[in-house]
Amino acid sequence: MFYYTATHDPLKIKVGTVDMEIDLGAERLLAAERGEEKIAVEIKSFLASASAISEFHTALGQFINYRAALRREEPTRILYLAVPDLVYNSFFQLDFPSSILQENAVKIIVYDIKLEQISLWKE
Repeated sequence: MFYYTATHDPLKIKVGTVDMEIDLGAERLLAAERGEEKIAVEIKSFLASASAISEFHTALGQFINYRAALRREEPTRILYLAVPDLVYNSFFQLDFPSSILQENAVKIIVYDIKLEQISLWKE
């Protein structure tokens, strides 16, 4: 099991003159031999739009931009995209979204909205 401690809410990143805010900065406690890992989490609900593909485009674009900013400004911090389990278990399992996530090496946190807990960390 993984545990995390929020360290920034939101995590503010400045790249040159561009300001960005990633939803959450945190430290994740891993197995004892790995210690703590600094992470950033962009949380998406996929509830704001009737179009899952439109929400996917937005989420993926933000993820790619935030990851690039973190590589420049906080290279030790790992970015995750957090999505509800309903979205992950349906839309994210379709061929196109699944292949795009794999091509872009998107790390995912799946969360259960009702239980308010993380159900899966996908590296």
